[in-house]
Amino acid sequence: MHKGRKTTFGALVAAAALLVALLVTPVAAAQPPSTGVAVPITGSATNDLGQLVQFTGTLNIDRIAASGGELVARGDVEGTLTNTVTGATQSVSENVVVPLQVTGTCEILHLELGPLDLDLLGLVVHLDQVVLDITAEQGPGNLLGNLLCAVAGLLDNTGGGPLQGIAQLLNQILAILGGL
Repeated sequence: MHKGRKTTFGALVAAAALLVALLVTPVAAAQPPSTGVAVPITGSATNDLGQLVQFTGTLNIDRIAASGGELVARGDVEGTLTNTVTGATQSVSENVVVPLQVTGTCEILHLELGPLDLDLLGLVVHLDQVVLDITAEQGPGNLLGNLLCAVAGLLDNTGGGPLQGIAQLLNQILAILGGL
């Protein structure tokens, strides 16, 4: 192999490992390791020469942590890059930190008012039963929903904030799954 191509291929390996860490595509389930959870992944990218390179491997999640105000999964990616044109292969083993997006809803307010009758100096107002539900949706781009869910959960966990509490719970789940 030409030395310049070897250097380009090495740079491609590093770039592809980063791409794989960012664009993880889960496939069929695999046997979990003794600690953490293993997720089979595949992906493809185009190298500097315009050739298709495919990745097949495993994302081994060791733990979940709160970092910079968001949840992240920490672990390593191991697998093989294959240049589909030349057939050249390269083993990959990289430590990765993958951001986890929190989505869902949280209840902000549930208010039930029974029937109300008001008599204000001869003006009689009758209001039948009213039910008011306000929920916030979390996720990317939902600034107000994210903020209200964070505020609603401030008092739920006093040990390091809500993200730290979620990270601890997810680590406990990982430990249970790893022991299966």
